[in-house]
Amino acid sequence: MSLKKSVEQRRVYPLFIIRPEQKEDILEISEVNNLAFKGEEEAKLVEAIRASEFFVPELSLVAISNEVIGHILFSIISIETDSGIVPTLGLAPLSVKPEFQNLGIGSALVREGLKKCKELGFEHVVVLGHPNFYSRFGFIPSKTKGIKPPFQVPDEAFMVHELKNGSLDHITGTVKYPPAFDVVS
Repeated sequence: MSLKKSVEQRRVYPLFIIRPEQKEDILEISEVNNLAFKGEEEAKLVEAIRASEFFVPELSLVAISNEVIGHILFSIISIETDSGIVPTLGLAPLSVKPEFQNLGIGSALVREGLKKCKELGFEHVVVLGHPNFYSRFGFIPSKTKGIKPPFQVPDEAFMVHELKNGSLDHITGTVKYPPAFDVVS
């Protein structure tokens, strides 16, 4: 890999860098998820997505400071509408090692991830998460755009973000997650 390409793919922050995952990061990504979520479900979700056709390698990003300290994954999901299937992205999971939380690493991962999603031509992203956190990045309740979750969740926790303004204006339907998501309950 040329130095120029390496620099373009990495975003340097004062204490860490963000770059796409590499093969040697896989075990550390699992560890970060296990520690952040106090269990193995999210790590299993990442593994299941990585093994599926819905995995986009450029959208599995890590934050590194001598080790992997954070991870974010965006993968292809869909919105089922009356006129067909609309591909979109799902943000899940976002994890930061507990001792590195509340230092801006998760926020940096979200910003870099959304930027990369837009660069790759995706138009919108869905997330199930904390509204106070995700609203800072432009996520809004999905029901305001006519997008429904596939299961019961609080309206404010199921959100969408338009990477391209107006891209959800004429889409109404229900989000459908691929089988990889069945590993989480």
